[in-house]
Amino acid sequence: MRTFLLLSCFAFAGNLLLAQANLLQSGPMLGYSEMREVMLWVQTKAPTQVQFEYWPEAEPQVRKMTAIVNTQAETAFTAHVKAEFLEPGKRYQYRLYLNKKKVELPYPTVFQTQTLWQWRTDPPPFTLALGSCTYINEDPYDRPGTPYGADNFIFQSIQQKKPDMMLWLGDNTYLREVDWNSRSGILHRYGHSRAVPEMQALLASTHHYAIWDDHDFGPNDSDRSFIHKDLTLEAFKLFWGNPSYGVNGKPGTTTSVQFNDMDFFLLDNRYYKSPNDRKMGERTLLGQDQREWLIDALAASTAPFKFVAIGGQFLNTAKVVENCINYEEEHKWILDRIEEENIKNVFFLTGDRHLTELDRYVNGKGNVVYDLTVSPLTSGPNNRPDQDNLNRVEGTLVTERNFGLLSFSGPRTQRKMKIQIFDNKGIERWSREIESQR
Repeated sequence: MRTFLLLSCFAFAGNLLLAQANLLQSGPMLGYSEMREVMLWVQTKAPTQVQFEYWPEAEPQVRKMTAIVNTQAETAFTAHVKAEFLEPGKRYQYRLYLNKKKVELPYPTVFQTQTLWQWRTDPPPFTLALGSCTYINEDPYDRPGTPYGADNFIFQSIQQKKPDMMLWLGDNTYLREVDWNSRSGILHRYGHSRAVPEMQALLASTHHYAIWDDHDFGPNDSDRSFIHKDLTLEAFKLFWGNPSYGVNGKPGTTTSVQFNDMDFFLLDNRYYKSPNDRKMGERTLLGQDQREWLIDALAASTAPFKFVAIGGQFLNTAKVVENCINYEEEHKWILDRIEEENIKNVFFLTGDRHLTELDRYVNGKGNVVYDLTVSPLTSGPNNRPDQDNLNRVEGTLVTERNFGLLSFSGPRTQRKMKIQIFDNKGIERWSREIESQR
């Protein structure tokens, strides 16, 4: 009888753990990282109490618990939970609790705080992963024929590189015709894309930041006229952990991120974008408030590299599809301000085109401006590169599914960036090293 009772207890405990795991829809995911605070995200399948336990890797006896957050249907059962009062420059292990029961996960769950290096040491080395265009198939709602998405194992290839942070460069989910005219459809698509099993280990151990492009904003090539843009903005906020959203009190996804000694300016090229075929009035991608903020932020930045993330290619000279040069006046205005303000080491990071390439432009003051496009992650590749792109760096074109890594190293006054492009299996396709201009 005693043996039977023990076995029954073990079985009951195992069923409790399984029940908690079955409440998990996707995540946990790491959002922003600061010196004293980190954002943790998770989505459940039903109303659930969410809490995290965390401790420094080197001091497992020093354990803390986050506040409890209750997920609910109104917010798609998502939770944003802050791990607070952390110490700079440390790695922490963490554990997820659902309804006060711990969830066992088959991969590492670790986060890190940024290093307090200023006035003390050289900035630390770190690695950034990047990519765009993530199409996750769902057969009942996809177009007939060959599935457009494939090779979800690319997320495992990225995770194996152990990046410190990842920047998602738009089209991070693809809203379908069945989705974009209802809030429930939009939230379903975001949740379905986030739950792909191959993505979960990457979400749990790398800090994630994101911009959007047309497919996670609305229909193909969508713009400010999209009637449900407030719903997709709500969904974007629910499913990402950026530090802020919008500038000058106006809605949008714009924000800035400082990670160690690098500055990242994440732009919104959809919420204020005028229609492609609008003939009269100002043609704009960003709107006046956002573009003025961008130049202010670039001029104020002292970072060795100043990264500007925007959905469409910025330096591609071909006036096709949605390359930024199609908005010629605003495109010229931004490049002119960068030149006039003598802003050095500006580096655009872009997606959208379902191909990867590095573009390079030298302005009138001799300052080099770059544009690294990295695309696609799982969407269909584009094997028809623009013949009229005069700024493409020879040997950098990739027309297969791929991702990028940017690795930063060197002393404070001589920082170097290594760009590496990998195919979906993690095999390097090309690399370049770039030193910051002084």
